[in-house]
Amino acid sequence: MILRCWPAWGCVRVNPWHAPECWCGIGVMSIDTAAWALPGLAQMLAVLVALAVDHWLGEPPTRWHPVVWMGHYLGYFGRWVQRHAVQHPATHDFKDFKAFWLAAVVWSSGAAFFTGVAWALQTLLISLPWWLAVVLLGALLKPLLAWAMLKNEVLAVEAALGQSLAVGRARLAWLVSRDTTTLTESQVRESAIESLAENLNDSVVAPIFWFVLLGLPGAALYRFANTADAMWGYRGLYKGQNWEWAGKWAARADDVLSWVPARLTAVLLWAASRLWGRWLFGGRSVDEPHAQGWLHGFSLRRLRHEAPKTPSPNSGWPMAAMALGLGVQLAKPGVYVLNPSGQAPATQALVQAVAVSSKALVALVPLMLVAIIVVALMAGGGT
Repeated sequence: MILRCWPAWGCVRVNPWHAPECWCGIGVMSIDTAAWALPGLAQMLAVLVALAVDHWLGEPPTRWHPVVWMGHYLGYFGRWVQRHAVQHPATHDFKDFKAFWLAAVVWSSGAAFFTGVAWALQTLLISLPWWLAVVLLGALLKPLLAWAMLKNEVLAVEAALGQSLAVGRARLAWLVSRDTTTLTESQVRESAIESLAENLNDSVVAPIFWFVLLGLPGAALYRFANTADAMWGYRGLYKGQNWEWAGKWAARADDVLSWVPARLTAVLLWAASRLWGRWLFGGRSVDEPHAQGWLHGFSLRRLRHEAPKTPSPNSGWPMAAMALGLGVQLAKPGVYVLNPSGQAPATQALVQAVAVSSKALVALVPLMLVAIIVVALMAGGGT
């Protein structure tokens, strides 16, 4: 087998007209001098560093957070686009192409800038000793994913419900854009579980997926696209602004970039529920209602049936996987009902949802290693 190595790991220029050859202890390979394709092992270690930093240190200060910078860019130019958008069209089928193309140009310019900065930083790191490059690359990747914050916010909703329903509703409002003032206790938990499932893809799995494929620029591109969709990707009026056409490019771009990661997240949740289901449910008998979700009721066939029920082509996949894995019903009144035969989320449902998500990330690690090896082999021309 032939693997890509970091240049500092003992490279020898056998022929002055060819790229140097390096030994990994597994095989020999010519080093491609392009900075875009990262060495596989260093890439793997960088993801682990990023997850460790996320676990121990959490989010960086706001003024140093690249996703916050993306939000400032999108907020400023989003207001500019809205000044040129038709806010109250005369007919419901009006096509505001001016707002659409202005937003497309703004989106493309921002994506090029942030991706370009990520590419430049990655290029600089490749010239450093491998161990230092891995640490710095992981530190740069960390702000582009956010598992610890997501987990803590979901658990905070359960803690708030322990005080009162009103406090739980208020805490949920930090996570979701829907109106929480009339939700019941079980609906608060449903919304929190849905947010956890959807953001497990958006904030963790998808950034890692694109990092594996395209390095730091890929992760930066995805986070920009996902942030743009969160700020612009609304149908019709939202907070007094018409995003029907102004947000269409951002929404479609996020749909495309999230298509594979969303389904991967669903499969990871399925695997976590199948492999660790008994532990997650405290060793209960599989005949008990909640345990039936992970052993008898959760199949890939049912997942394919439930996932398309949501308006989004992607968010339904991790949400349906979570509903089936926990054996609970997740619903948005008048829009969709996932796993209609499931129970209403009980007191431990949020804790179990976080546990399933954590195990899904554990399942992601070996899969990521395989993917990195495959990408490295393809980038190096095979064996």
